[in-house]
Amino acid sequence: MIKKQIVPQPDRLDFERWARVAKENPSQFEAMRRRAIEEVISRAPQGQQQRLRGLQWRIDQERRLAKNPLNACIRISRMMWESVTAPGGLQDSLKRMERPQQQTRQPSRMAEVVSLRSIGD
Repeated sequence: MIKKQIVPQPDRLDFERWARVAKENPSQFEAMRRRAIEEVISRAPQGQQQRLRGLQWRIDQERRLAKNPLNACIRISRMMWESVTAPGGLQDSLKRMERPQQQTRQPSRMAEVVSLRSIGD
């Protein structure tokens, strides 16, 4: 019997198929996972690919150090939250984006109110 090669398609994830392969053939699942990740990274702009590979390396290390899949999920979730809340993270970036807009606004000025009278009053 010839087994059909499963080609990853990150745009359309067939969860049931991936789950079946993970259960029946973990090494094939791992190869599929790596190919899918590499495909996504290779579609990113050239200037971002090295950073994405570094990030994926960190994620893989967290998975490797985890005691079990749930622990891996918690560790990776913690990484994501740190990238949002840590100094230099997403929150800081968003705040920096707001500041230039605030600086370009014209400060409110005080004006002298002049009474207008009709000619002949």
